[in-house]
Amino acid sequence: MQIDNSASSRSMSQEIETIKKNQSEMLDLENTMVEIKQNMDTLNSKADIMEERISNIEDKNKEMLQLEEERELRLKRSEESLQETSDQIKKCSIRITGIQEGEEKENGAESLFREIIAENFPNLRKEMEIHVTEASISPNSVNVKRPTARYIVVKLKKVNDKEKILRAAREKKITYKLTSIRLLVDFSAETLHSRRD
Repeated sequence: MQIDNSASSRSMSQEIETIKKNQSEMLDLENTMVEIKQNMDTLNSKADIMEERISNIEDKNKEMLQLEEERELRLKRSEESLQETSDQIKKCSIRITGIQEGEEKENGAESLFREIIAENFPNLRKEMEIHVTEASISPNSVNVKRPTARYIVVKLKKVNDKEKILRAAREKKITYKLTSIRLLVDFSAETLHSRRD
């Protein structure tokens, strides 16, 4: 029986060793599980932070896109305003040369211009209503080195009207009371200076 006891004692001691070993492995596994859980918590926390950052970046991106759209809209409005200002600044004046001295005194410069349009461009007159904002005779300036005839300057309300009239004037010979005259764009310094005053 003693042999059995010692065999039994050895067997128990092996079982105890196995249990201790298993217990130690279980503790190691438990520690590993705790580490894994901590790592998962850290990763989840980092993922939450990243999601928040991404969300913030997306919000900022939306704001930037909206600001860019608003800037483009303001730029477009500014360009349109600049174009309108440019159209207003553009010369709307036509210079009429070749009229005999004194013709404009009878009816006035505007009336003379309307007669020229009616005589030379009857279709154009029907096609559009010509608005004259100003009509005047050039100042009586004398250049000793170069003889200069006086001319009539007619300022129209719309640049398009001026362009249509000048386009039509290029296509045919213009006359007034059987005298050849010319319609030109007015680029004179005198006119610019007199308008500033």
